[in-house]
Amino acid sequence: MLKKYVLPAMRTILIGAAALGLALFLPARTFDYWQAWVFMAVFLAAVNAIGLYLSVKDPALLERRKQVGPAAEQSITQKIIMSFALIGNLGLLVFCALDHRLGWSPAPAPVSIAGDGLVALGLLIDFYTFRENSFGASNIRTEADQNVISSGPYAIVRHPMYMGVLVMMIGVPLALGSFWGLAFLALILPMLVWRILDEEKLLMRDLPGYIEYAQKVRYRLAPFVW
Repeated sequence: MLKKYVLPAMRTILIGAAALGLALFLPARTFDYWQAWVFMAVFLAAVNAIGLYLSVKDPALLERRKQVGPAAEQSITQKIIMSFALIGNLGLLVFCALDHRLGWSPAPAPVSIAGDGLVALGLLIDFYTFRENSFGASNIRTEADQNVISSGPYAIVRHPMYMGVLVMMIGVPLALGSFWGLAFLALILPMLVWRILDEEKLLMRDLPGYIEYAQKVRYRLAPFVW
């Protein structure tokens, strides 16, 4: 049990902590950045808890989730989208760390704690999405035995996983103590919308029943908004 589940999770935590630490503490030029420490703890704990759950309950989905990034995408459009998304996400972390270092737009402690709450909430939404849909891969594709999911969070919006991502991305700059970091949403949100619209073209073409589902569930990303 220890070797199969816990040791891989510990390795993932160490790699994730090292990557996040470089992106945050290097541009901040200090380890005296409590917002970054709390954010890393919340993010890594939630992500690895989801990973542990999937490794036990749905290892097939866990393997699908590991196939992430531009190289894992099948279409040129999605490769471009994911490339911009990765650059935008890294840029957000670096910018927030620079904001902390230079004091451009410091957020008070309660706001940072609320941001951590949004990060946790976004990942919780993703967790419930994964419990409902075993085909929630990190890349855009359909499987031969895939069917339309219309229960759980899918009864509210067509893309609850992206809704979770959006909630989390709103929380990240606040958690890191940067109000100006919210401006990165103007860069990241269009990529998210583009990805959804392009994904829906594939789903309507290749996934039986998706057109009828889209007619039933009106909103794609945010209830009563879009």
